[in-house]
Amino acid sequence: MSNHLKDQSSPYLLQHADNPVDWYPWGEEAFEKAKREDKPVFLSIGYSTCHWCHVMEEESFENKEIAEILNQNFVSVKVDREERPDIDSVYMSVCQALTGSGGWPMSIFMTPDQKPFFAGTYFPPVSSRGMAGMHDLLLIIAQKWKTGQEELISSAERILTHVRETESGKMETIDNTLPDQAALFLAESFDEQNGGFGGAPKFPSPHDLIFLILYAEVRGDGGALEEAKITLEKMRRGGIFDHIGYGFSRYSTDKYFFIPHFEKMLYDNALLIIAYALAYKESGNTLFLDTAEKTAAYVFRELTGEEGEFYSAQDADSEGEEGGFYVWRYEEILKLLGEERGKRFCAHFGMTQRGNFEGKNLPNLLNGNEIEDGFENEKELLYAYRKSRSRLHLDDKVLTSWNALMICALAVLYRTTGKESYLFAAQRAQQFIERNLAYGNALYVSFRKHIRFVKGFLDEYAYYGAALLNLYEATGDEDYLERAREICREAGEQFGDQERGGYFLYGKENDSLIIRPKETYDGALPSGNSVMAYNLVCLFRILGKEEFRWAAEKQLTFLSGEAKGYPSGYSMFLISLLLYLDPPQKIVVVLGEGDSMEKIRKAMPFYADVQILSEETGEYRLLDGKTTYYVCRDHACLPPSNQEPSLH
Repeated sequence: MSNHLKDQSSPYLLQHADNPVDWYPWGEEAFEKAKREDKPVFLSIGYSTCHWCHVMEEESFENKEIAEILNQNFVSVKVDREERPDIDSVYMSVCQALTGSGGWPMSIFMTPDQKPFFAGTYFPPVSSRGMAGMHDLLLIIAQKWKTGQEELISSAERILTHVRETESGKMETIDNTLPDQAALFLAESFDEQNGGFGGAPKFPSPHDLIFLILYAEVRGDGGALEEAKITLEKMRRGGIFDHIGYGFSRYSTDKYFFIPHFEKMLYDNALLIIAYALAYKESGNTLFLDTAEKTAAYVFRELTGEEGEFYSAQDADSEGEEGGFYVWRYEEILKLLGEERGKRFCAHFGMTQRGNFEGKNLPNLLNGNEIEDGFENEKELLYAYRKSRSRLHLDDKVLTSWNALMICALAVLYRTTGKESYLFAAQRAQQFIERNLAYGNALYVSFRKHIRFVKGFLDEYAYYGAALLNLYEATGDEDYLERAREICREAGEQFGDQERGGYFLYGKENDSLIIRPKETYDGALPSGNSVMAYNLVCLFRILGKEEFRWAAEKQLTFLSGEAKGYPSGYSMFLISLLLYLDPPQKIVVVLGEGDSMEKIRKAMPFYADVQILSEETGEYRLLDGKTTYYVCRDHACLPPSNQEPSLH
């Protein structure tokens, strides 16, 4: 049998299309049915590469007895959080308010008017060890709806009132001290031995590392740079990095960056490319550049479509086992590589006959062995064999926001290396967005099988604006700059809060929900509000127009109020604030004979507005016929010089 999800585009919803649960997608049909039949709504939110979402599906949603209880007593609605971040945000705030935590799968029970009265995440099929099971929970809530519906509705109203009253206080000025406060907090929580901040689990949090690298450059804080460098090296050495096929998993379940939660997300890898590329620019350590380029190679090999678009994620599970795709038996390695080569390979990557992970082995370099290992041929053999022995589910939907992040990453990598292939890939992805996910100034969330779905939210506009600005900074092409202006202005019209400042998550063209949130916290992904601050600061820096100075200062003031209680949770905002407080130097380069665009671009400091001219203009001339640098900073310009400008 199939339910109401069979015609959906989302890989996550399609995974549930043959469940015995009579799932509905989010929409009027489901809520009208709930009102007509006087039933509560069970809302389940997840995504296609979520391990515990798979577990709950197998245990509960494929269980005919549990499905029968749901079908008789509830209207069941399934939502892909990646396609509907607005719904996810609203009900995640409810889940966190009621339980003190959140995550996926998210399980919400609510009235036909979409007002929640009970929330949780994963529930096992039966109750055990004090944990409520899905079977018992459904029967209790169904009975309560029949005998105490008024009490549940009153509870829902109280919950809604509480969530609506959590908006932060308003600030009148920009708080210039927030970057220093955040850097101090991160320093105090830094794990000097293992890298990262705090204990297990450890997330890469690349925007925290980008902030520290930028903070070190602007404030001359060597300690901040060291924290970022140690963390980036430990992540590259740990099992969170795939030493065979490259790319990073979503997070580490331990404090060592050793045992990952094995799903790989496009957004993590995009942000990590930026962090590693910047670390290379600041330190000159080729380990960081190698990691950035190998991560890009993973994305090109595993997550790239025929037209240059980027897919969303690879699953943690293969053949029903989490991480089974990535682990190895010792004997398996020796059989594939031969005994001598196999033993050397295993010794180098910390793999033993006993195993280092649940009786099997996960390659890693936490033993301190050299990262430049000389095992490239062996890795290619193991990579090919690994793909033949099992497969990973690919979430092949194309998300505007995540593709925009990857465009940013490739533009940064081009500016770091000067390699045209990275710029070409970034431009192809941008052209894909324009053809398939944009309609004039309107953006859409996702694209799959030649169809675009869901009108865009703030993140689509903010991230795509940032991608366009990064392409402009990489190429100097005014078309990218003009398109960024259009997208940012559209974001202001669609999502801007003219009264209190900031931007709402969903806009005038989106569905109305029970609350209209403003996401400001920089969690696994930078918030749309923080990225809009970055965009506005960049537009003001590039164009010098008062409209963008006013808009940037208004947004930075708003976010100062949001961040004042926990500055280190707003690292993307702090990056924007540093760019505003200490604008980078401007460098115009006129190429002399014998110098290439690639060579000069690779040599340029990253924290700078760089324009490279292939020939002289009336304003910018060659000095002594050689490559000439024109440098301006703090409203003052230095004399033209044939010497490369320093980083500072």
